[in-house]
Parts: sequence; C-alpha cells; structure tokens
Amino acid sequence: MAERSFAAEVSKLRLPAGAEFRGEGILAVTKALLQSGVAYVGGYQGAPISHLMDVFGDADELLRELGVHFETCASEAAAAAMLAASVNYPLRGAVTWKSIVGTNVASDALANVASGGVTGGALIIIGEDYGEGSSIMQERSHAFAMKSQIWLLDPRPNLPSITRAVEQGFELSEASNTPVMLELRIRACHLYGRFRAKDNRKPAFTLREAMENPRRDTERIVLPPASFMHEREKVNTRWPAAVRFIETHQLNEFLGGEESELGLIVQGGLYNTLIRALERIGLADRFGATPLPIYVLNVTYPLIPSEIERFCRERKAVLMIEEGQPAFIEDALAALLRRNGIETEVAGKDLLPVAGEYTHEVLQQGLRKFIEKHAPQLQARRPHGVAAGDENETAANALELPARPPGFCTGCPERPLFTALRLLERELGAFHVSCDIGCHLFSILPPFNIGNTTMGYGLGWSGAAAFNTESSRRTVSIMGDGGFWHNGLTSGVGGAVFNQNDNVLVVVDNGYSAATGGQALLSSRTAKRSRSTAHAIEAAVRGVGVRWLRSVDIFDLGRVTRALRSALTTREKGPKVIVARGECQLNRQRRVRPQLAKRARSGARVVRQRFFVDAETCTGDHACIRLSGCPSLTIRQNPDPLREDPVAYVDNTCVGCGHCGEVAHAAVLCPSFSEVKLIENPHLGDRMLGWLRRAIIGVLQRQADRRRARRLAAE
Repeated sequence: MAERSFAAEVSKLRLPAGAEFRGEGILAVTKALLQSGVAYVGGYQGAPISHLMDVFGDADELLRELGVHFETCASEAAAAAMLAASVNYPLRGAVTWKSIVGTNVASDALANVASGGVTGGALIIIGEDYGEGSSIMQERSHAFAMKSQIWLLDPRPNLPSITRAVEQGFELSEASNTPVMLELRIRACHLYGRFRAKDNRKPAFTLREAMENPRRDTERIVLPPASFMHEREKVNTRWPAAVRFIETHQLNEFLGGEESELGLIVQGGLYNTLIRALERIGLADRFGATPLPIYVLNVTYPLIPSEIERFCRERKAVLMIEEGQPAFIEDALAALLRRNGIETEVAGKDLLPVAGEYTHEVLQQGLRKFIEKHAPQLQARRPHGVAAGDENETAANALELPARPPGFCTGCPERPLFTALRLLERELGAFHVSCDIGCHLFSILPPFNIGNTTMGYGLGWSGAAAFNTESSRRTVSIMGDGGFWHNGLTSGVGGAVFNQNDNVLVVVDNGYSAATGGQALLSSRTAKRSRSTAHAIEAAVRGVGVRWLRSVDIFDLGRVTRALRSALTTREKGPKVIVARGECQLNRQRRVRPQLAKRARSGARVVRQRFFVDAETCTGDHACIRLSGCPSLTIRQNPDPLREDPVAYVDNTCVGCGHCGEVAHAAVLCPSFSEVKLIENPHLGDRMLGWLRRAIIGVLQRQADRRRARRLAAE
C-alpha cells in the first residue's frame, strides 16, 4: 500500500487538448509522457520521484487503452536496461529513479545505451535529491551526464516548463540519437500549478510491432570495432546535432531586462529561487519582472556557445549561479569566453558558497556582493515594507532551530530488533554491525547507537564481507526486504554462501518497500491485480543455499533476542539468516484507521489497544525510553509530591504495538506498563464488565484507604 494513492487524480490524465490541467508536478510529468506518445515506462521508486511510479501504478487502465507498458523494475540498473527497446526501434521510452544513488546503480546500462546511442527517444527522469531536504550523499547528476555524454535538462520549476521539457526531451533525444536526462528537484516534483493539456497519443510505433518485426544493428552494440566509432560519433555527429536542436527550438530562455551591463546565468531549476532572492533585495517584483538580464539554462549540458557569446559579449560581468560542486558549468563558461576572446568577468563560487543548497537567503547574499562590486548604484532599493537592518536573511536575526535527526516511527517494527541487539551487547559485548539503506539506518542514532557502516542499498552483508575470518565474535548485518530484492539476494546472500561466510544477516520483512513510500514487493502479502506477490524471502534464501535460517515475529522481543543469541553463539559454521517479520506500522495505520473509523460510524463495536504507565509504580529509571526510543514514550511530572524524578508517560500517538511492554519484560525493568482496551460502541456485556470492574476496584480501594488511615492513626 503506497503512502499516497492517485486513483482520484488519474482522471486528469484523460484531459483533452485545450483543457486546463491543474495538479502536482509529478502528475503533470505523467500527463506529458502520455501526450508525447511514450511506448514504455519503467523505474525504481525513491524520493523525490517515487510518486511518478505510484501514479503509473494507479493509471493501469488508461495505460492499457493507450498501449503503454509500465514496469516496476527490480533496481535502477534494470530500469536503465529497459532503454534497450529504443536502441533499434523508434520507440519512445522513459525510466525514472532517485538521483545520484540510482544513477550509480544504473551506470553500467546507462554507459552502454549512451555509447551505442538510440533510435527512439529515451528519457531518464531523475529526482535530483540535493540539498537540505535530501537523505543521501551530496552529489549531482551533472558529472554523470558529462561522463557518458547524456544531455541534461533542468527546466524552470513551473508546470508549463516541466511538461514542455518532457516533450522536447524526446525530440532532442531523437534528433541527436542520444538519451536525455531530465532532472527534477524535490520542490519541482511536488509543486502545484496549471498548464494547457494536449491529447494523449498512442505510440506511433508499438512494442508489438517491434517484437514481430525485429531489427538488428551491430553498430549500436558496444563491442569493438563499433565501440571505438561511438566516441567519434558522439563528438562529430550527436553533439553538434544536439546543439543545433537546442538553439533552433530555444530550449534555453533569455528573460529579465536588456539594458544592464550585468547579467545572471542560472540553472533552470534555480530560477524561482533566484527571482525570490531578487525580490527580497528590491530588484524584481513578485511576478518576476527584473531589470537584470537572465540567461536560463533549461539545458545545463551541453552548453550552447553561440547563446553564451551573445549574452556575455557586451556585458561587464556575469554571475554564474550553479548549485553544488565541482563548478562544472562555471569552469566551462569561463573557458569558452576566454577561448573566444570575450573579456566579460565571470563570478560564481567566489561570491556564492562552493557547496550546499542555494536557498533564497544564500542567493541574496551572493547577489548583494555581486552588485556591490560591479554596479553599486543598483543597491539602493529594498523590498517594500522591510526596514533597513530588518532583512530576514541575516544570521543574527535568524531563528535558531534545534536539530531534528530522523528516527523510527511510532510502532515501527524495526525498533524491537535494535532493542534486542542492545540487550545482547550487554550480555555478549559489542559487535560490528553493517547497516543498509532504509529505515533501519536510523539505528545509528540515539537511543540505539548501533551501526558501523553503510555502503548502499542491499549491500548490508557485502559491507561486512571482509570480516569473514576466524574470530570469537561474529558480525551482524542488517537488510530490509526492499534492499533484499533490489540487490541483497545476489550480492549479499549469494556471496555469503559462495564464500562460506560465518556471520549473521537479519532481513527485516515489513511487507513493503517502506523507505520509498510503501510500494509492493515480491514478498508483500497484499494481493496486487497486475503484480505477482507473496513470494517468501525464506524460500529465496534457501534456494541459494543457506541452511541456518530462522523466521521470527519481530514484535516478539524474546524470540528475536533468542534467535540472535543463537546465531551469534552457535558452533554451526556457514551463513546464518534471520527473517524478522512485522508490518510497517505507517502502512498498517493507513489501511486500518479508515476501516475502524468506518465501523465506529456505523455503530459497530471497535476495540483498540493502548498502553499506559502506572505513575505510582514507575521508578523513574526511564530505561524503557532508552531501550525503545518510541516517540509516544515521554516523561511528565511525578504525581507523588515526595518523589522528584519524572515518570514515564505514553501519549495518545501510541498505536498499541506492545513493544514498550515487551522491553519492560525482556530487560527486567519494572511492572509499571499496562495494556488497556479502548472500546467504541460497547455492547451490553462490555458495560456490565466495566461496571463489575469499577465495583471491585472501588471495594479494594476503600479497603486500602481504611488500612492506610489505621496505620497513620497508630503512628
């Protein structure tokens, strides 16, 4: 169950020519693909473009009508390999994944398709996950585009520009026989806007036609001597063709004023941020009108020499606004100008940060420095209503916010696993833990502080492969079910069997690719109409030769702890795998809460589990919080005036997973945790049982009060 359904919005994909489309960026990209006559779409889910996969999953009926094949790929490499369909046939195809991490995985297939070239339009939609909102290493897709000579589009963040980039991306690919990357930043993926729709188009050449009329061109295959010809073809034919197409069809834009001796050159994806920064320093209005000329690079690779020369020749200085490092565009710009004898000064990383996200506050500071140096007369204005010294971009006036490191959700099935590891570390001593990409990576942070390295998605066990040696300790590797099916089964489990690894792997089977938005997997228990699911991880593990295998309910802390202890201490040699099963609580709540609410509204009896802490028996030790870290566990003032330590408290976000009680039992902490049942629409039996319980408790309470009174009187 994906974190968001687009079933209602899919109807917008049917809008005819001339109708106004309103919606989210990802939905607009889908509409643009259908308007472009795409024949196939594939990809691997991952923020910030995971919703593109979700939209196509919900649009299955429409895709069938248009003859478009949609594939949920096992990895980014598998998605990139789909572009092979466009090598020999005039088929338009699009694949998608998350930014640099996905491109790294897909690099082998991408390098091959970029070398041999394509006949049909091949579009690679990249979720450019760079900046403060990112969860990955801070790298850019630009380097890969340059390395493999794939053209890179970075459109202005508005729906007309984005949809136009999709359509022109296919045309550019076909005109130059080269795959094209379209990068969409996080904000562009999820912005809302409008554009004029066009009719959806069935593929001009279908997949069936290609299958029934196979073509073969050995010059497109990366094998000597053709591979040596590819490099010359890139430089002598494809590159000039791309430059001609970009210039002729004006993919880049010249905006702003005309008269200023200064100029701004900006990546298309940063245009909105630039206009906001100019507005804040009084050099643009809220509609984007500015006296400064702006050259917008909707295509950041390749650069167009004639456009750059025309923009820069009569200008005193230009500011190159290029987010991230290295300064690929700035360095190429400076070299191009000097090579052509143009003395325009190029500013960029000398006035703006070398690395990091270019927010409008960052751009304001760089713009001020640039204008103060080259045209101080433009510095006179301020935004309307903002007094001198009151600009909110200054660090002195900025509100200092506390750090908010990521953590497990309330009821997360991963939490009991790391509680068990903490308990075993007390018993057996510390051991090396090799982490993996996914929610389980949050274990490296407090309160668990578990995990030594992470090397990539599905590479948890491979990350500990070097430690396959005789020792009194074993390593523990973690892998999610998403990583297992992505890469872990072959590179991790298969490698461990082949190399007779004697260490331990824990596969967290939470039923979904949870970290990317709750998409279904091979092992998901939910039935999917157009997908085959319910394939057990245990069967796959045994199939590659693992003999020591245990399956446990991850919420049963005692069983999880015993299984781990056995794996770490057994004398049996060979790879040891524990499959810890527990549904992702976010997905469970998305499914269960509407069902319970509907039943309650209909008058049906609904029972929900909750836990609470008895303040009178809570010792104030708070080991329950340290060993679980559940967000629903907090502290509050002790009701006993004679005790100063705050007591543990379970707030209303509790989902009743029971882990806190399991911790109290497994760690032999305290008996203060209790389970309660909240009943909506109770029947007669519930009311009678409640009355009986209150009566018995009342009798016992009055007896206790009398004993306390007699004791006080005796004293």
